[in-house]
Amino acid sequence: MHAILMPVSPAATLVEALEPLRTEPARAAVLLDIDGTLAPIVRHAADAHVPEATRALLIEIAKRYRVVGCISGRRAATARQIVSIGTIAYVGNHGGELLRPGSTRAEVDPELAAWTERVRKFAASAFTAEHQRLRVRSEDKDAIAAFHWRGAPDEDAAAAAVEEIARRAEEEGLAVHWGRKVLEVRPPVVFDKGLGIAMLLQSPPTPRVDSALYVGDDTTDLDAFRGLRSLVRDGALTTAICVAVSSEEAPPELAAEADLEIDGPAGVRGLLRALL
Repeated sequence: MHAILMPVSPAATLVEALEPLRTEPARAAVLLDIDGTLAPIVRHAADAHVPEATRALLIEIAKRYRVVGCISGRRAATARQIVSIGTIAYVGNHGGELLRPGSTRAEVDPELAAWTERVRKFAASAFTAEHQRLRVRSEDKDAIAAFHWRGAPDEDAAAAAVEEIARRAEEEGLAVHWGRKVLEVRPPVVFDKGLGIAMLLQSPPTPRVDSALYVGDDTTDLDAFRGLRSLVRDGALTTAICVAVSSEEAPPELAAEADLEIDGPAGVRGLLRALL
């Protein structure tokens, strides 16, 4: 597998690191997380947006590279609304959905979809008036229920209340996943960003690519790193470049597993410019 030394900061060095993609963009995929990567983290998730300077670069990337996609924990349709580019692919719900370029309806893993009503019923019963008083915010993502406490007046008290939701979810046979000031209650079904990327890159009509880049900032992006490297081991890709986006909240293992590290969404813009 292609290896990159980290960290990479000078523009010339970054260009060299991306050379496997730059030399053959028609055989390359550019894949990016959204929140904390393309879009800065905000107090309320509903307020997230991709800066116009970043979006303009991504539009140019989409014109040049064979496959361009955003891989998000949000629903695929919501991810498309935030990025506002209809000509690229979106993998949503951490790999549970695939919205192809130009499509109007996401392809949903049927095993995951079968749990939607049960997860919604759990969320409705577990989210109490006390959580609302503490300013915990619930989010319905079909088969996933998310509970956010970023920006709550007392984040420690809100986090403790969310921990009770997690305990109850596990008692009821559901899976839990912790992110950056968010708990997700999920079905006990195997799905992740790495599997979602494999579905995107290996299922028709997506054209075959030889090289792929992934850029992300959180724990779930480790699955994307590992998924790309698994495709290299299986011979489906010749090169995988995994990029960690640094921040005060980024998990340390993300940088440890990355090929290179860049500084926040501003660093992502620099990377997109280097791809061009």
